[in-house]
Amino acid sequence: MHSRSAGTDPADTQDGPHTAAPWWTTAVVYQVYPRSFADSNGDGVGDLGGVRGKLGYLAELGVDAIWLSPVYPSPQHDNGYDIRDYQDIDPVFGSLAEFDLLLAEAHELGIKIVMDLVVNHTSDEHPWFVESRSSIDNPKRDWYWWRQPGAAGAEPNGWGSAFSGPAWTLDETTGEYYLHLFATQQPDLNWENPEVRQAVYSMMNWWLDRGVDGFRMDVINFIAKQVELVSGPAAATGGGSPMGAQIHEYLQEMHRAVFAGRTGEHLTVGEMPGVSIQDAVLFTDAARAEVDMIFQFEHVSLDQGTHKFDPLPRSLVPLKQSLARWQVGLAETGWNSLYLNNHDQPRLVSRFGNDTEFRYESATLWALVLHLHRGTPYIYQGEEIGMTNVTFDTIDHYRDIESLNHYREAVEQFDQSPASVLAGVHAMGRDNARTPMQWDDSAHAGFSTETPWLAANPNFPRINVATDRAAARSVFAFYQRLIQLRHTDPVVALGAFELIEPDHEQLYAFTRILNGVTLLVLANVSDAPLTVQGEWLPDDISGAELLLGNYPGDGSAALLPWEARLYRL
Repeated sequence: MHSRSAGTDPADTQDGPHTAAPWWTTAVVYQVYPRSFADSNGDGVGDLGGVRGKLGYLAELGVDAIWLSPVYPSPQHDNGYDIRDYQDIDPVFGSLAEFDLLLAEAHELGIKIVMDLVVNHTSDEHPWFVESRSSIDNPKRDWYWWRQPGAAGAEPNGWGSAFSGPAWTLDETTGEYYLHLFATQQPDLNWENPEVRQAVYSMMNWWLDRGVDGFRMDVINFIAKQVELVSGPAAATGGGSPMGAQIHEYLQEMHRAVFAGRTGEHLTVGEMPGVSIQDAVLFTDAARAEVDMIFQFEHVSLDQGTHKFDPLPRSLVPLKQSLARWQVGLAETGWNSLYLNNHDQPRLVSRFGNDTEFRYESATLWALVLHLHRGTPYIYQGEEIGMTNVTFDTIDHYRDIESLNHYREAVEQFDQSPASVLAGVHAMGRDNARTPMQWDDSAHAGFSTETPWLAANPNFPRINVATDRAAARSVFAFYQRLIQLRHTDPVVALGAFELIEPDHEQLYAFTRILNGVTLLVLANVSDAPLTVQGEWLPDDISGAELLLGNYPGDGSAALLPWEARLYRL
C-alpha cells in the first residue's frame, strides 16, 4: 500500500464550473524586471526598448503574459517600488509613447501586459505626500498615517520596517511621525480615507483604458491596517502582521470601481505576505470578486532562521508538504499562483537545487515539479536558462536597500562579523535575482554596451541564452515543452493534485487526475541515485507514457541525481 497525503477528489474536477475555466488556468506568466532585462540605449540600465527588442524571444518561449515590474517615475530608493507619479514612465525606462508601442507589439504576439501596482505606499517625493507633510491642516494630511510622538518622544508604536529600523520617522516640519512599513522614503497611504481609494481606482482605470491587461498588486494586504494598533495602547507591544479586516472590503470595492463591467481578459494577483490558506480562499473565491490569485510566502520562508538573512539547510519534506497544503486548500475554491523565485527571492537553482554539478538537472527538475502543480506558473527572467545566485566579494558591489540596511545594522549596531553577514546576503539577498539578464558571452552578458547599474554575474560566459539555446540539453527548450503542456493538456491545467510519500526526504512525487486520466510526476531531489520502489507508485506504471524527462532514455531505471519524469498512466 503506497503512502499518500490527503488529496482532492478527482470527481470534483470532472465536470461543472471547470468546463468554463478562466484563461489564466492555462496561462504562464513571465516576470520582467526592466532595470535588469535588456538595455537598448547604452546607459547601463534596462528599459522598455530592451523589453520590446526581446518580445520575439518571449513569444518563442510561449508565455501568455508579462508581469512588468515598476517603470513609473521614481527616485529609485527601492528600485522603482517608491513611485513619484503613477501615470507616467520614468525617463530611465523610456516614455508613455514607447510603453504604448510595447503594449501594441506584445498584443500582436498574443502576450498580455500586467503592470505592477504599488499602492500600499508612495515615494516621499509623490505630490500627495509633499502636500501631506507640508502642514497638519493640509487637505491631504489624512492621505497618509501621521501620529504624534509617544512618551518621551518615542515612535507611536513598536512596528518595525521590513528594511530594518522602526516603521515610523519623525518629520521635523510638523513634529509628527509618519508610518512606512518599508523604507523611510516609502510612506504608507491611508486607505481609511475614501479619497485615497478613489484616487487609486481612477489611476487603475486610466491604465486599463490604455490597454493594460491587469495588475500584480504589491503587498496589497498591507493597505488595510489594524487601526486600533496604529496609535492605541496595545500598539506598544508591536509585532505581528499589520493587516486589518477591512482588506476584503477594499478589494471588493476596487473590483466594483475598476473591473466590474469591463470587457476583456484581465488578471489580478495580490502579493500578500503572512496570509493563511483560509485567507487565500476568501481572497480568490470568484464569487467574492476580490482578486484572481495571490502570492503567498509560506514555502519561501521555510529555509529562514531567526530572520531572512539567516539561511537554513534545504529540506524537501517541509517544502513539498507546504506546497501540497496550498494545493489541497485551494482545490475547491480559489486558485494558486506558482513560483519559486522572483525579483525579491534568490535564484531557485541555487536555493533549491545544485547550481554547480547538476545545474541543468536541478533547474529542469524544479521547473517540471512546479509547472505540474495546479495553479498559474510564474517564470522569473533568467530562470528559463538556469541563472544562479551571485557571490560578490564585498558589500560594496550590492545595490539592494534591504541587503545594504541589513548589513549596516548587523555589522555596526550588533557587531556581527562582516564575513558572516555577507554570507547571508550571498544566500538570500535580492540582488541575486537582479543581476543583468545573461543574453550571450559578450561584454556585460550582452545586457548593455556600457557598465551596468549592477554587475553581471561572473558566470555569464558559460550561462547565457545563446549558449543554452544551442545546447543539446537546453533549460529553455525544457520550459518551452512545459508551457506547451499547460496550453494543450487539460490535466496539467485543471487536474486534481495528490502528493505521494509526503515524508520522503529525497522523492518529490504526485499525481494529477482529470476525467479518468492520470499524470504522475517523479523527481529525485538529491545528488544521489534513487531506486524507485513499487510501494511509492500507483498500482501499475508498466506501459505508461513518458511525456517529459530531463535525462535521456526511457525512464525505466533508477532515478538519477536530480532526475524528474512526467508520465501519463
